[in-house]
Amino acid sequence: MNQHRALAQDILIAVGGASNIKNFTNCMTRLRLNLIDQGLIDVPKLKSLKGVLGLVDDETYQIILGPGVVKKVTDELADIIESGAGAEATPQAAQAAPAGQDIKAELKKKNNTPFKNFLRKIGNIFIPMIPALVGAGLINGIAGLLKNLMTTGYNPEWLVTLHPIISVIGSAFFMYLTVFAGVNAAKEFGGTPALGGAVSAIIIAPSVATISYTYPILGQIKLNPGQGGIIGAIFAAILICYVEKWVRKRMPASLDIIITPTIALLVSGLVTIFVFMPLAGFISGGIGELTTYLLANGGPVSGFILAASFLPLVLFGLHQALIPIHAELITQVGYTALLPILAMAGAGQVGAAIAIYFKLNKNKRMRSLIKGVLPVGFLGIGEPLIYGVSLPLGRPFITACLGGGFGGIVLGLYAMAGNFIGSLAIGPSGLVLVPLVTGPLGIGASVVGYLAGIFASYIAGFLLTYFFGFTKALLLEHNKDE
Repeated sequence: MNQHRALAQDILIAVGGASNIKNFTNCMTRLRLNLIDQGLIDVPKLKSLKGVLGLVDDETYQIILGPGVVKKVTDELADIIESGAGAEATPQAAQAAPAGQDIKAELKKKNNTPFKNFLRKIGNIFIPMIPALVGAGLINGIAGLLKNLMTTGYNPEWLVTLHPIISVIGSAFFMYLTVFAGVNAAKEFGGTPALGGAVSAIIIAPSVATISYTYPILGQIKLNPGQGGIIGAIFAAILICYVEKWVRKRMPASLDIIITPTIALLVSGLVTIFVFMPLAGFISGGIGELTTYLLANGGPVSGFILAASFLPLVLFGLHQALIPIHAELITQVGYTALLPILAMAGAGQVGAAIAIYFKLNKNKRMRSLIKGVLPVGFLGIGEPLIYGVSLPLGRPFITACLGGGFGGIVLGLYAMAGNFIGSLAIGPSGLVLVPLVTGPLGIGASVVGYLAGIFASYIAGFLLTYFFGFTKALLLEHNKDE
């Protein structure tokens, strides 16, 4: 048995077996499990597994495995379950279920607000697209490098032929991003994915350029392909889900397959053309202009606030509201200038963890934990550092967040000069984001600017935590062999 299959088998046992799993998926770093009863989870067993970098107890139970590994483990998990070889809960987990069930139910109740559930759904729309976003974004970066090479006067025939081919491979996904968003949104909100894609495709259809109409007060509205973008696609897909459900409840079974999708698509399509495209076009345009204005005029102040406050947003699940903004910025200008600034937050945690390692020089358990998770922290996987190191200590989490803000200052200074440091895709952060960095300065200078911000966050996170992260009482409590 290979190591990924062994880990998948151990995880399956620890979460209560195949019969306890409704469904599962993965993002860049996490295996996300939708469980029937979270009280059956053997948490100590999960934490002890080699390869498990951390756990996040949310609406979906998330096991942090890291980039690359998570996809292989997810595939092995799917194969084990499909083959019928999925084991059931460990006796320890089964015995703990009644007590654990009450605790989980209380936590779920606190975290089960309509607003947070909506944000989770928005985040789940984009999670399945992250591999394509990263792959296509990186290929776009390669196309950019080839174009730069051609502008220097190096134009051999093979390069002239290759450049447009690489460009279309990298850009094709982003051209149809609204359709993918519509498909996933319909899936997430309980509708038919194909209908979500169909209504979202209206937004990018070239023929919408022939449509114009007049509203009182507002005057003539003339549509353009792509107007409304990602936001319009999500609006349209959510609407078609509700229309489809409403019609299906009232439609005889014999007519359902014909009438329901027709009515749902017609009604939602009309609303998309007459309401969502102009409205979402206004919103998405405002997002782009506001982001550019804040970074260009707020500069270091905006950069500091965004980077320093990002991890608290993550803890409350509010960061998922930023995902459509990233996607919209990528479709508008080709990159998101927000993501590199927010990535500084994780770098602040890395610097803080190094400071904690030196500060708690007698705490063997903590020092061993930091040595184990610090490498993945450099790669942008910050959860083990947050949940295992800085957050339990309290004050160091705050100094780590403030340290990340200093990297935001560096990138804010670039933005104030009009030299935005952007990312071609969403998903990665830390040093893993480097191949996706771009901006008006070009790829090389943008990468230098990004790394300057990263190292500023490392240093500030270290210094602030080392000198201000511990009170005498906190140091006395934790700086001992555990």
